[in-house]
Amino acid sequence: MVAAAEQADEILSENKALVEKASRTTIGPVIAALAASGDPQAATILMAWADKGLGIRKTDGQFFLITANAQGYALRALDGTAAGQAAKAEITELRPNAGVRGLIATALVQFQLSDPDPIQRQAALTAIARDPSPDHLAPLRASLATEADATILAQKQRLERLLTLRFDADSAARITAIESFSGDLGLDLRAVLNPLLVTTRRAMPAGAQPQGNVARNLLPGRDLSEAEAYDLLVATNLAPARLTRAELKAALVANIVQDQVAGIPVAQLNTPAARDRAYSALEAAGTVPLAATDDEVSAAVAAHDFYETYAEPDAAVTSAARTALTGIEVKLGAMQTVDLALDALSLASIYFLAAIGLAITFGVMRVINMAHGEFIMMGAYTGYVVQLFITNYTLSILIALPLAFAVTFAAGVAMERLVIRHLYKRPLETLLATFGISIALQQLAKNIFGTQARPLTAPSWLDGALSFNDVVSISYIRIAIFVLALAFLLLFLWLMQRTRLGLEVRAVTQNPGMAASMGINPDRINMLTFGLGSGIAGVAGVAIGLFAKVTSELGSDYIVQSFMTVVVGGVGNIWGTLAGALMIGGLQKGIEWLNPSNTLAAQTYMILFIILFIQFRPRGIIALKGRAAGD
Repeated sequence: MVAAAEQADEILSENKALVEKASRTTIGPVIAALAASGDPQAATILMAWADKGLGIRKTDGQFFLITANAQGYALRALDGTAAGQAAKAEITELRPNAGVRGLIATALVQFQLSDPDPIQRQAALTAIARDPSPDHLAPLRASLATEADATILAQKQRLERLLTLRFDADSAARITAIESFSGDLGLDLRAVLNPLLVTTRRAMPAGAQPQGNVARNLLPGRDLSEAEAYDLLVATNLAPARLTRAELKAALVANIVQDQVAGIPVAQLNTPAARDRAYSALEAAGTVPLAATDDEVSAAVAAHDFYETYAEPDAAVTSAARTALTGIEVKLGAMQTVDLALDALSLASIYFLAAIGLAITFGVMRVINMAHGEFIMMGAYTGYVVQLFITNYTLSILIALPLAFAVTFAAGVAMERLVIRHLYKRPLETLLATFGISIALQQLAKNIFGTQARPLTAPSWLDGALSFNDVVSISYIRIAIFVLALAFLLLFLWLMQRTRLGLEVRAVTQNPGMAASMGINPDRINMLTFGLGSGIAGVAGVAIGLFAKVTSELGSDYIVQSFMTVVVGGVGNIWGTLAGALMIGGLQKGIEWLNPSNTLAAQTYMILFIILFIQFRPRGIIALKGRAAGD
């Protein structure tokens, strides 16, 4: 018996010719023998071979591990001991091609699966998952018992079940593996199950016994057209190729003899049926090649049965795979619905955050502020400027939020004092004036910051997404915006219900004259209300800027949705604004899901729906009640 330390050397020596001219089609048994030899150096030899570190000394044909240096090659015996130096001319360096390197990599997996280094074990699992083969199943199972890392062990167990499902010779083991994934939505599982249910169309003479694992019978005219059925017959050599009209005409013209074709006068070849009969007669005489006329096509299709067979020959396995995929599709549909709902909720929170300030200025004050989007833009640019001076992104965002509120609050107060206060109860003039201010603010932003998008970077703890499975996930930034929107909802409710300012705002909203007679200054309340709405828009700008491009047109992307949110929800009602945001966010995401390739069309359909909605409910989802409702 050959000692373990000598086995690798002996295997290489016995197969020297194959090793020197290795190819993927011939070298497999040699590599498999090395991997199974039990030689402690087998892994080292295989890795050296793959890395062009294995050579043959020309004088005696002995194999060495080689390392290139200035003098040629430093040699080591296959057991790792030093073996001197050799000139490059004395050594034949083995240079395996990509196919051979792939076989070596597969063989090395069994060594890497039990490597002391967890990184190597993880790399082996990745390599198996990328290019699985039946040879991987046995070493993977053998490595389970010695795996100490719980995370890697779970990955090994999952991969072992996937390989069992795909490659195990025992049908019962494969079915057990399929059933063990009950409720699993993993992409890797679907990637293994779907090929089991791939079908191939087949044809056979009518009444014959179908071959293989039959998926279903096909009826020409219902499951496949006559043309498809006949093409299948031609592809399986059950019928001759179809005769085209051009080929028919050319064949008949070439065989005209004394104004006749196959004994049929040319004058009588004035119908398709007559021409088909003439060609059939030429076929019978051996004058033209066999080809199918239209009548023969129909007859051939009627004389055969058609069916589909699974690529997987085992019917029990395909049945289990079909049941598993059906369950996955049902659960996947439910998870996609949940994911769509999360997307809609996320979008609704963005719209609510953008619209809550407008709900104050437009809903409470009845001021059509077309510059509301520019306050959002100002808030986003405030966050960008803060990050120019404070590189700690968490700290910069914490500072940017109140600073953006202060900046846009001041800008809103200035706008109200200088422009809006002179235009109350003149909505058209208010719209035109604020539209002009909107254009001016956009141009001012372009002059200061340029037209290039500016970055507003989120803290690292907002990177990534909260994933529940392969289908349902939501980014941490969206979660943060949802929390911020909820916080502003609670803050607004507290401000309006629990503070003197809120009481005064509600009084002015309901009846400005009566509020003034009670000692409330309506001008002051209007100023503070407009400033508050503008300040909230600035905070929304910081939040939106974390995932959107910060440009001078940022606000324009949200002004239309903000107005729609307020109008649809119900003017002057914060709960209506929330309901409007939920409705518009859900509607937009639903339309985008139905028509994912055209977001512009989705927005168009959404606007049309809203136009119809306000025809039936002009005061919105939650309408104001009382004196203010009639204003």
